[in-house]
Amino acid sequence: MLKFPNLESVSAGRCMMNSSRTAQRADIQFLSAEEKHASQIYRRMKEVYGEQYLARTISRWCQRYGAGHVNNKDLPRLGQAQVQTNSATISAVDELIRQNRRITTREIAVELSISKGTVHHIIHKRLGYGKVCAQWVPKHLSENEKTARMGVCLTQ
Repeated sequence: MLKFPNLESVSAGRCMMNSSRTAQRADIQFLSAEEKHASQIYRRMKEVYGEQYLARTISRWCQRYGAGHVNNKDLPRLGQAQVQTNSATISAVDELIRQNRRITTREIAVELSISKGTVHHIIHKRLGYGKVCAQWVPKHLSENEKTARMGVCLTQ
């Protein structure tokens, strides 16, 4: 008995197919190896997968398989690499800000060799700082700062 990798279950005489991208690309690869035209593959995919088929990419994958491409995974894309902010980078940014409250995001970016956007994200989202009178200050007060502020307000 032949087993097909995409076949998940059979119920009430109807095949339920795995509609993942990799599974569909394997089907496209198989049908293009049988020398089916992209339009024929398109019709077959629409018939089998319904609305969950890779409509716009069928001809592109057919061209790749025709050129000898064998991998079903996406190719790497061009663009700026995504930098993960780690605790070391966050603490380095925090230390620079504590040393000089008037430091700019550009100066921090140059100092740590990271992008200004990453610095901006770390300062505003991770550390919770904001610029007031050209100085970085925490947006939210700590409990001690709130108590001190309340004491000053009550004495006046």
